[in-house]
Formats: sequence, C-alpha cells, structure tokens
Amino acid sequence: MNNRQDTGEVDLSRRNTLRLASAAILAGVAVSASGLASPGEAAPSGDPNARPLGARLRGVQHFGLTVQNMDRAFAFYTEVLGGTEVMRDGDFQGERIHNTLLTDQEIEARARRVNPRAIGVPDLRAGTQRLDVRFIQFDNVVIELLQYRDAEQPMGSGDSFAEPLDHMSPAFPRMMHICFHIGDDVDFNIFIRDLEAEAARRGMPQVRANRVVTVTTEAERQAAPLEANSNPITEGKSDGWRLIYCKGPEGEQLEFVQALGPVKHTFDAALEARRKLVSHAP
Repeated sequence: MNNRQDTGEVDLSRRNTLRLASAAILAGVAVSASGLASPGEAAPSGDPNARPLGARLRGVQHFGLTVQNMDRAFAFYTEVLGGTEVMRDGDFQGERIHNTLLTDQEIEARARRVNPRAIGVPDLRAGTQRLDVRFIQFDNVVIELLQYRDAEQPMGSGDSFAEPLDHMSPAFPRMMHICFHIGDDVDFNIFIRDLEAEAARRGMPQVRANRVVTVTTEAERQAAPLEANSNPITEGKSDGWRLIYCKGPEGEQLEFVQALGPVKHTFDAALEARRKLVSHAP
C-alpha cells in the first residue's frame, strides 16, 4: 500500500463501514441502561441531542487491542477462535490522526519533561511511525487489532514500535480484557483443553488458561486434571456462571464464560428489558 498522508478531511469511512456491518447484531449486546428514561418517566425528547447520554448510544461497537505481531494475533482470532475479517486498513500517518489518537500522551510527556518517544508515544505526525488496523467480526461484537510500527517495517509482520508490557495482571487499574461467551451445549473444560492444544500447534504456546487448583509451575499447570479448567459458580446471584481467565498470544487478558441456569435468566431478562426500554426512545 502506498503511504497514506492525512489530509484535512477526517477519514471516518472505515468506522461507518463497520457500523453498517455490525448494526444488526449490536442490538443483541446487553449494555448498561444508565442514562435512559426509567419506566414511568417521560420518554426522551425527539431531539437526539437532548436525550440522556445513554440514549444516544447504539451499544458497544468494538474492543481494540494493540498488538506486537499483527499476523500472529490475526491468526489467533480468526483461525483459532473463528472470527471473520471485516476489513483491514493501514499506513495511517499525519498530524490529524496523530492528534486524534495521541494528544493526551503528548501532553503527559511534556508535563513530565521527557521526549514522547521515550515513553512509547509513536510519531505519526511526521510519519516516522505508522498505524495498521484489522477488524474481526464475532457474533455480537467486533475486535480491532492495532499495530504501531516504524515506517520502514513491513505491514503485518513487521516489528512493533514499542515493547509490550511485561506484566498484565487483571488486578491492575486500567487493565481491560476481552470476554468470549461459550455455547450452552459446549463442554467448557474440553474447550479450554482444545484451545490450548490448537494454539500450541500453531506456534502460540503463550496461550495459557488458568487452573482452579493451586499450581506453582508451568509443568503443574499442564498436569492439572481436566475439571480444573473452569470454575463453576453454584450459589448466589452468579449461580450457573462458569469462567476461566486465559492469556492470548500477545499476552492480552482473555476470559471465557458460560452462563447457564439462574444467571442465564438474569442476563436474558436484562437484555429483554433493555430492548424494551430502547424501543420506546424516539
């Protein structure tokens, strides 16, 4: 692809394309009803800009993940987890895109009186670094993979501009994770076993799920019994919820869940209530 220099025109076509591609399925995503009129209250004004903030949303459009190796991450989310590519674009550079994405980090670097590059802020403004993106569609959400690379690096398989974070504890404030919903009829423990095996077969041994029993070494983790691959919750409001945390090929935090029994009814009822609430908005 030829170099893409930003112009005075804001390039929103890729976002608009994605909204159209996923509009039909986003209605199935249960998101917070905060900001919507509650039952008994007057419906929001016909002016869309006068509505509460929550009523101006259409749901979660995508989750973004900055990766070190684009080809590896793309293979995991499409070939291993079965997502479908929506589109890819790249070589983004120039002042407008730099400011759009990185203004806060630039201000922070200057407040610290350090070179922005020293704290991992790429220079898209001058085109020294470039940004590539790929969008992957799952049944109810889109994942965006982003890679910042030096301009001379090839798209896709080139090295990333900044080194990855070493520690990715889910307990860190600001840490986020991607959660995948496993089908009701799937054996959760077998799914995790097969996921690790398939990832390892593709040269991704870093894809590792936790175990519910205490292990202190990787050998012990691998030797844990099959039933240790997931944590079934059988009491309280989360009764019927089954989960495990897992690291992805980039070291990203993933979660796999299954919602059955009482907790399934709780989520289904919340989704139905959300749909009714939104349907009454003008």
